[in-house]
Amino acid sequence: MIDTSTPQKDRVLIFDTTLRDGEQSPGATMSHSEKLEIAQLLDEMGVDIIEAGFPIASEGDFEAVRDIAKGARNAVICGLSRANTTDIDRCWEAVRHAARPRIHTFIGTSPLHRDIPKLSKDAMAEVIHATVSHARNLCDNVQWSPMDATRTEHDYLCRVVEIAIKAGASTINIPDTVGYTAPRESAALIAMLLERVPGADEVVFSTHCHNDLGMATANALAAVEAGARQIECTINGLGDVSGVSGFPVQYNKAIVGKNAFAHESGIHQDGMLKNAETFEIMRPEDIGLASTSLVMGKHSGRAALRAKLSELGFELGDNQLKDIFVRFKALADRKKEVYDDDLIALMRDSTAAEQSDRLSIKFLRVICGTEAPQSADLTLTVDGVDHQTTATGDGPVDATFKAVRALFPHEARLDLYQVHAVTEGTDAQATVSVRLEEDGRIVTGQSSDTDTVVASAKAYVNALNRLLIRRTKQAPDAGLRSVS
Repeated sequence: MIDTSTPQKDRVLIFDTTLRDGEQSPGATMSHSEKLEIAQLLDEMGVDIIEAGFPIASEGDFEAVRDIAKGARNAVICGLSRANTTDIDRCWEAVRHAARPRIHTFIGTSPLHRDIPKLSKDAMAEVIHATVSHARNLCDNVQWSPMDATRTEHDYLCRVVEIAIKAGASTINIPDTVGYTAPRESAALIAMLLERVPGADEVVFSTHCHNDLGMATANALAAVEAGARQIECTINGLGDVSGVSGFPVQYNKAIVGKNAFAHESGIHQDGMLKNAETFEIMRPEDIGLASTSLVMGKHSGRAALRAKLSELGFELGDNQLKDIFVRFKALADRKKEVYDDDLIALMRDSTAAEQSDRLSIKFLRVICGTEAPQSADLTLTVDGVDHQTTATGDGPVDATFKAVRALFPHEARLDLYQVHAVTEGTDAQATVSVRLEEDGRIVTGQSSDTDTVVASAKAYVNALNRLLIRRTKQAPDAGLRSVS
């Protein structure tokens, strides 16, 4: 999907290697269906080149690259291969099904990498010419990479880049394989190649920056400023390059982290309520978030508290806000984050919690062990009436939660399940926290017990009881609304 509004020579291509380099991260292996799903999303997003995998690595990798190539609509589909004809042939066999295929072949050119196969500079130069030529005879779109380019002698790097261009490579990728470079060096390297290598102006130079020292993004941008026109990257920085699979995204990660559009500081919250541009340079909607989050905590001010309570249906006068703010600050000092249900509790009489216990656990017995499935026998009291069921699940906690859902059907989504040991030893009491979300309402439940499964069940039921408050008492009565 080409942006025709930008001159082609100035357009920066996005080369996504999540499915190849990203999968090399320990624990980041993806299933066949996951790879196809990610590739489809990348294609729909307008990514220019998708490096779909390393076809020679395994039969599964080959099949994934082949099927991605068959299904791609817009993106160039690229496969990686080492500098030998067997790899290149296997790569071509996988990517040839794409409407726009690419072969990406590479070899390590630094002294350290030349020493591994015991190749002289001249011998390696011959290998580069032969393998790039072979790839070009199969495919008219060939990318070549000198692995560990940033630690390769400049004169030799210029020599082999020139050989690759003459052999038919149309994209020259310059990898900072060990995240060794600083931004100034990254820019200087690209500028040097563009100036010294004959034919450099006829190909696209690419930058592939690893994040070992946290400099990948800065190095990539510096390379673009110097003339690179392709950036190799991965989703959320997953992989050897600057997380998809089951890797959680760190809260403070730029742009996509949970805290990127979350504000707890009272000064920031007050500014955001008046004009979002005071503390945000982009819209959360642009990256798929619904809105900015004003996190209620000990740093929050009166303006944010009033806005949050208004959102929950409580319109307070100045006097009541002053009283609630004092109680809110006391609560925030005890808790890292104050959730919506905590604020509602501040607005309710102490008897509200007692009146809300429509659900309670009367009996629970679980069967677990090495033989699946695990099961839970549960008697749940709902509005004073006992109900019993048996459910199976993937572990005793899953079975228990399914039993609760069977007896009290609901659409709430489990957002958080955490277990903490209160003390040490095998008889330690476990404290379980459960967070549920339903139609934008977020509630938490907590319980402690020496039996982790019992604590889990009670925490889940406690969260449901709080959800019932939110359902029926989201907006307070008229008398509470007008208190001043």
